[in-house]
Amino acid sequence: MRSLLVLLLSLCLATSARPADADFLPGVKRILFLGDSITHSGQYVDSFEMFLFLRFPNRQFEVIDCGLPSETVSGLSEDGHADGKFPRPDLHERLDRVLAKTKPDLIFACYGMNDGIYLPLDEQRFEKFRDGITRLRAKAKAAGSEVVHLTPPSFHPLSARNKPGADGKAPAVTLGGYNEVLDRYAAWLLEQRAQGWRVIDIHGPMNAYIEEKRKTEPDFVFAKDGVHANAAGHALMADQIIAALAPADFDWWKKLLGSETFMTTKVSSFTGAIRERGRTLADAWLSDTGHLRPGMSKGLPLDEARAKAAALEKEIREAAPRIAPRP
Repeated sequence: MRSLLVLLLSLCLATSARPADADFLPGVKRILFLGDSITHSGQYVDSFEMFLFLRFPNRQFEVIDCGLPSETVSGLSEDGHADGKFPRPDLHERLDRVLAKTKPDLIFACYGMNDGIYLPLDEQRFEKFRDGITRLRAKAKAAGSEVVHLTPPSFHPLSARNKPGADGKAPAVTLGGYNEVLDRYAAWLLEQRAQGWRVIDIHGPMNAYIEEKRKTEPDFVFAKDGVHANAAGHALMADQIIAALAPADFDWWKKLLGSETFMTTKVSSFTGAIRERGRTLADAWLSDTGHLRPGMSKGLPLDEARAKAAALEKEIREAAPRIAPRP
């Protein structure tokens, strides 16, 4: 009897520590990511989707990456952007179409990096950012979608020892002080938690990690250009999302990534399939919903992209139990 009680207690504790699948993002099926080139590149989105496949194999989530390079939520663009070829695209030019076609239950929105236009803090630009975020929330609510805001990633320059390029322009990484603009944008988003907004902090953890690394590596950065984070930066971004949404699963996730099973299983084909699926759908959705940003890859017709994605998803779901047996 004593052994039985111990077993039952252990099961209760395990159950309380690991919520049922239905408790994670209840009622959510279709998840939309909006943002600029950092979101469009998609590595942190891929990592989040890999977590969903491995931890919740019985949930039929649909993840759509509609990040668009150069985009702002503020509608601002600096003079001579892209050597004067085109202004920065404005999310609000396409947002109605994206919401109408994707019909998301949940939106992750990551803006701010481009919205300060790589200039010192200015109240008018800051107001445009706040207004753009507020308009995004209002349109999402009208479409029946919840929003989770991600604070902008860090902009940490290398030292001023970096020399100008052949064109005589200083590289973006030498733009001093711009991260202080993003500090303020991130702080404002975090302040909105008091109003009931769902906000996940990316900016603060990236700052802290960089500052710690620079104690021994003075020129450490996640992004050589100060903007586009490398794989480690994207992994940190994904970690913040997972830790915020599924805290009881975060230790499991980190142990899995570092486990011998994960490292020795043929994971590259698994992650490659997730990557290919995500990029196929991202290009298709961007083409289908339309935008004003030149130079983008033309995606497959949406029906063709979905058929290709379905075949890849079958491959992914068959591989998932070998990589991460049900916890």
